[in-house]
Order: sequence, then structure tokens, then C-alpha cells
Amino acid sequence: MLDEETPVIYGLEFQARALAAQLAETEAVRFYVGTQSLKFDNQVHRLELDEENNMIKREVFHHGDGEIWHISASPTDKNVISTVYNHISPEKSCTKHTAVWRTSDEMNPTTEIRNLKLLTKLNTSSMGDDIKCTHFHPTEENKLLTVVDGTFAIWDLNAAGGSCDATTKGAIEGKGQPKFSTAKWNPHQGKSHVATANDMFIRGWDTRTNQEAWLIESAHNQLVRDIDFNPNKQYFLASCGDDGNSKFWDIRKTKVPVVTRADHSHWVWCVRFNHFHDQLVLTSSTDSRVILLSAASISSEPFGHIVEEESANEDKPVPLKDGVLALYEEHEDSVYAVEWSSGDPWTFASLSYDGRLIINQVPKSEKYKLLL
Repeated sequence: MLDEETPVIYGLEFQARALAAQLAETEAVRFYVGTQSLKFDNQVHRLELDEENNMIKREVFHHGDGEIWHISASPTDKNVISTVYNHISPEKSCTKHTAVWRTSDEMNPTTEIRNLKLLTKLNTSSMGDDIKCTHFHPTEENKLLTVVDGTFAIWDLNAAGGSCDATTKGAIEGKGQPKFSTAKWNPHQGKSHVATANDMFIRGWDTRTNQEAWLIESAHNQLVRDIDFNPNKQYFLASCGDDGNSKFWDIRKTKVPVVTRADHSHWVWCVRFNHFHDQLVLTSSTDSRVILLSAASISSEPFGHIVEEESANEDKPVPLKDGVLALYEEHEDSVYAVEWSSGDPWTFASLSYDGRLIINQVPKSEKYKLLL
């Protein structure tokens, strides 16, 4: 069995920064990784943790359209993903595109690489050039969110036929506004809201009206790199940025963060709440480190796991403390992405630019504090 204190390492041949958990898979620990190579055809690797043998099993898919900058997985279909990628034309011009794919069992017998079947390209030609990300809706399998320059777009794949046009668009008003750096679906409020980040600002949008719902001004002192909603507690959002900080917000009171952390020494690229135990938060940075945090004080279970049958005479459970729970330093390059597994709440993967993917687990000591 997997030693929970020993990481499992997988090395890709090419550089990489795109990582996603296979969200529709709840029985196995699986992740998707997309490569970045200008010289060779790029690939999508589907990686599964084999706990019995302490190793990673892989399936490789051909992504010849270009280097992958972002990848996401459908929450309802195990074999559907989206990518954002740079495509170089025969005339050597470089343009960004985003598309939805289905993984195939068809394999080239020589290379042992499978094919990706194009389901649809998302038509962003009228929105701009700089596509940052495409995310599947949390529950509606045919709905996606993309941000391009200063516009966010909602897509309905049911209307697709080779190329899909946006059904809804929203944009920052006013000229000279910085471009969006990222966006996320809000899993609460009827799942009809999204949040976007541009420069130092974080905005919430109601996609039914395309109007701004709330605004966090100067969320960070420098560019906001990533945002993530607490999946179990409404109104709470995490952010991270180039100021090296991770912050936690109540979007009903946006003047100041409820918690600020300064645990990294360089830009923080990714922040992720655990899907099951929202006390646990991961951050990754260009300082080559991954940090496991406790944000228990603002979690849905600030006192940990409480047993209803506890005697009234027993002492009340001691609140979990906020702070760093574990520091992971196996990477040697910038760690652009970290993701929790959908199949095991204690397992996560991190990806550094040199193509090293590392699977780690929450330390036993911290796990028991949450369960006991």
C-alpha cells in the first residue's frame, strides 16, 4: 500500500503547466496533465495512482493542435476534457484557441499514443486573443465558462456543431481595463454566478443578467493569479497572487480579507479548497513549494468532526488551529498547478514546469485531527 509520507513522482518528457483532476471519477485517483512543447506534438496524459504498487499508470493522448496552457475535466463524463492551447500556423503565426475533446481508445500501435476526438471548438474570434481558461459548469455537463481578454463567455454545447458560439457574454466596462487573468464558477447561489480576476480586482457576476454582483478592490497588491470558492460554505472565496499572499474573503464584506497568509517567498499561482474537508487548502508557487494550510476558523466545520452522540458532560472539541500543516519541497521548478483528487479526499497532485508531477497525501496526524 501507498506510504502516506512518501510522494509518488511521474516525469513527463516535455514542460507542463496544465493539470486537472478527473472530476467524474470517484473510485480511482486520476489526473489529466497537458504538455507545452513548441518543437514536438503535445500530449494529454491521464494518470492513475496504483496504491497497491506505489506507482502511476498512464494513458497518453495525442494533442497535435498546440501547446496546452489550461486543461479542465467534465464533472459528469469521465472521457471529456477541454483545453486552451497555442496553435502555430504553417505561416508561423501563433494564435490561442479553446476546444472540447473526448478521449479515445484508438491507439497508434507504434507510438502507444491514443487519439483525442474533437467535439467542438469554442468560437472566441470576436472576443480577443488571450484565452486564459475554460471551465465546465459544476453540474450542467453541456455548459462551459471561458475568459478571453476582458470578456467572459458562457457556452452551451447542445447548440454546437463543429464550432460553438457563446450564448452569454459579459465584459468589464470602460477602456484600458486590464485583461482577465482567471475565472471560476460559483458552486453556490444556484450555480448561476461566476467570479473573475483582472489585475488586482476580483469581481462576481450574475450570468442571468451579466451584471456585476460584487467587487473586491485591491484584493492583492499585485496581479491576482487564481481564485477558488469554498465548496461547502457559501460566500467564502480564496485568492492568491504575485504579492506572495493567499487571502480568504467573505464576498458579503469585501473591504478586507477575513484571513491573510504570507507563506510563500514568490508568486502564488494556485489555491485549492479540499472538496470534502474545506479546512484543508493547498497553495503552489514559483518558489517551487506546495503548502498545505488549515483554514479551520472560516470552514464549514470549525470544530472538526463532531459526533452527535457525544455526552453532554464531555468537553467541547478543541477548535483546529489555522496555519501551515505541511510543506512539500520535492519540486525543483515553478509549481504552476495543484489539484485535489476527486476519488480520495486525502490525495492531491502538483505539477511543476519541468514536467514533474508529484502525488502526495495529507499527513496521517492531520487526517486524524479531522476525523476524531
